Amino acid sequence: MTDNFTPYSGLLGGILIGISTALLLFANGRIAGISGIVGGLLAPRRGELGWRFMFVAGLWIGALAFVFARGEPLRITLEASWPTMAVAGLLVGFGTRMGSGCTSGHGVCGIARFSKRSIVATLVFQLSAIITVLIKRHVLGA
Repeated sequence: MTDNFTPYSGLLGGILIGISTALLLFANGRIAGISGIVGGLLAPRRGELGWRFMFVAGLWIGALAFVFARGEPLRITLEASWPTMAVAGLLVGFGTRMGSGCTSGHGVCGIARFSKRSIVATLVFQLSAIITVLIKRHVLGA
C-alpha cells in the first residue's frame, strides 16, 4: 500500500495511460495490452521486437522519471508474503492467457473501443477480484 495516494495522482496516471495507449494505437496500430506486448518479447515476430522493447522500456523509464521528479523513492509496503505473491502472479498470468489479454488491453483499450469481448472480460476480472478479496478477508480472515 502507498500512503501518499491522492485523487490527483490517480487522475494524472489515468490521463497518461490514456495518452500513451492512444499514441500507440494511432502511431503503430497496436493495442496497448501489456501481457501481449511482453509475451511478444518472449517469442518475437519479425519486425516487432523494436516497438515492443521500446514500450516496455518506456514503462520503466516513466517510473524512474516519476521517482526522479519526486525527489525521493516511493514508500510501498507489501502486505502479502512472497509465496502468496508468486501464486497470485501465476494466477494472473493464467487468467490473461485464458482471457486473451489483461486489464490494460481489455480494460483500458477494449472498453474505449466498445469491444463487447473486452467489456465481458473486464467484468470477469472485477468479479474475480471482488470474490478473491471476500474469500481472503472474510473467509480466511487474512
